[in-house]
Amino acid sequence: MRLPATAHTSRPWRIHEIAGDFRVEDVWALPTPGGRDDLPYLVRQFTRGDFVENSTSPVARLLFAVRWKLGALLGWDKPGTGVGRRVHTLLDRLPEDLREAPRGPAFRGGKFTPLYLTQDEWAAEMANQTVHAVLHIGWVADDSGGYRGQMAVLVKPNGPFGTLYMAAIKPFRYLGVYPALLRAIGRTWQAGADERARADRGQQ
Repeated sequence: MRLPATAHTSRPWRIHEIAGDFRVEDVWALPTPGGRDDLPYLVRQFTRGDFVENSTSPVARLLFAVRWKLGALLGWDKPGTGVGRRVHTLLDRLPEDLREAPRGPAFRGGKFTPLYLTQDEWAAEMANQTVHAVLHIGWVADDSGGYRGQMAVLVKPNGPFGTLYMAAIKPFRYLGVYPALLRAIGRTWQAGADERARADRGQQ
């Protein structure tokens, strides 16, 4: 379910201290019901694989295939356009306590760079020729007494071209990418239920 931007901005996330000059592009409630301490499982799920490219949705796979092909042809994803090259990493903005905190696991494929991991939030960044973006995953209480994930995408477009690009792809994200992404997240989370239960029993 898509949420208003205030679902992200109204919470006391640490990311506000670090990416205050980024705008909230999207906020989504994730189909990942769990317990108070389950955020690390969701983080591992995100970093182990690409939900969309491995999705059962042919539309989502096609959209991403077209995007990566265009990026290769037009140079949008060249190393010189990424974090530490075109833009400064947000790691330089971390306060001391987050610098010393775990960053979480590295992404398979390396598209995002983890920034920090706390008990209830995790953030990672990426950049290319069009945008500098932050993926933020919060762990929030739900209406049933449990917890679930909440995903926010924060962006800083690269000039007029980046702003135009973000506007142009918005319909495709909402119609083809996000629905497939959320379904894949839910399926993967459900498939990992036994693993989480075994881990919880082992800690008791």
